[in-house]
Order: sequence, then structure tokens, then C-alpha cells
Amino acid sequence: MLSLFKKKKTIQVYSSTIQVDMHSHLLPGIDDGAKDFEHSIQLIQSFVAMGYKKLITTPHIMSDFYTNTPEIILDKLDKLNDIIKNLHIAIEIEAAAEYYLDEGFITKLERKEPLLAFGKHKYLLFETSYMNASPHFDYAVFLMQSQGYKPVLAHPERYVYLFDSLEKPKQWYDKGVLMQLNINSLSGYYSTSAKLLAEKLIDNKMVNFLGSDCHGERHIQAMKNTVSLPYYQKALKLDLLNGTLI
Repeated sequence: MLSLFKKKKTIQVYSSTIQVDMHSHLLPGIDDGAKDFEHSIQLIQSFVAMGYKKLITTPHIMSDFYTNTPEIILDKLDKLNDIIKNLHIAIEIEAAAEYYLDEGFITKLERKEPLLAFGKHKYLLFETSYMNASPHFDYAVFLMQSQGYKPVLAHPERYVYLFDSLEKPKQWYDKGVLMQLNINSLSGYYSTSAKLLAEKLIDNKMVNFLGSDCHGERHIQAMKNTVSLPYYQKALKLDLLNGTLI
């Protein structure tokens, strides 16, 4: 651990060994993440201190709740990048989205509307209800794949309906659904059940991405305590795709 001193304040630098984060909520004022640009910059500087070189931030898109569009998101991204450039912060910021699997998402897919994917392979991040499996899951995956997207299921370890068995995640994984694990799940930050499922997914080599899912400083602080845990180190030995996004 290194310490950088500036204006008599100590900034502790933690190495995450991952240089790209692909799940966060850093664009201000458009979902439940960063509140304003000042908050965004504070969070981004924390990522820089942890050794990150690139952040792909992913605002929520959810019908009737977070009605973000590519235009809204990319406009916010441009403004944030202008500030980062002016402040000479050494990090690259891109934006995609975290789509909630609802009827609105299905409609977007059926209409072949432009969606905010990331990476050269068009990875598309999506989530479901935490409590109940979606009856449209397989159909949504079919639509995504038929349009050239690679579906990435956000934080499967947090879904209560998956706690009892790996059967469903394995079926999805075998069909080409990639899995993104929240780093803080490994410390039990969300729940013990989420921690146990996260460990099972790692044991079965069913994790493709690690993500922060950062909404605020609380997640940054928790991550600093997680990166030294054995299962985090075990996850780093998997064939993670984070590094391909540089």
C-alpha cells in the first residue's frame, strides 16, 4: 500500500489488479448513482487511486423509472469527459447501460433500437428482478444474440431466485450468457447468500467479468477491503474479459 501526500492529506492507494471496470453508475443525476459532477469526480479519483485505467459506466435503463436514452447518457458522458480533461485526470471513461429485463427492454430489442453495448464484441449488460425469474429471459437472450450482442448478466449472485441451485445459471452460461460478478459480493457486503453463490460461481469458473457496481463512496470503501480476500484472488485467475476492454 502506498501513500500519496497532498495538502497534508493522505490518500491511500490500493491495487485492485483490474484495470477496467465495466459496471458502475458514475454519470450524475440520471439514476441512483452519482448525484452531481462533483460527486462523479470524487468517485472517479477513487478508482484512479485503486489503479484503474478505464471505466465503462452503465446507467440504469428501466421502463417508467429510469427512462434514460442513448442520447441522454452520451450527452452526460461528453460533459463528464470535458471536466476530466480539464482536471487532467489520467483515466478513460466510456458509457454503456444496464438494461432492466422488462417489457420495455423486450420492445427495444424487437424494434431493433440502437442499444448501448460495450467492447468490440458488443457486450450488453442487463439485469433482472432480484426476487423473481423473468418469464422473458430466454426470449430476451435470443433477441440479443440474434442481433449480434453478447448478453452479460449483471450480478447473478444477488438474485434470490438463484440462491438454491446453480442449475439455472449453468443453463444460461452454456447458452452463451456471460456472467458479471460484483466484487463486493465476495465480502458478504450484500448478503451471506450472495457471497456463497459468488464463491460457487467462481469455483465453477462461471465468471467472465468482475465489476464494482459502484453507486457511491460506500462501494469504493468496501472494495478496498475485498481485494485482499482469497476468493477475489481466485477470481483473478479466471479467464476474465475485463482486460480485453483496454
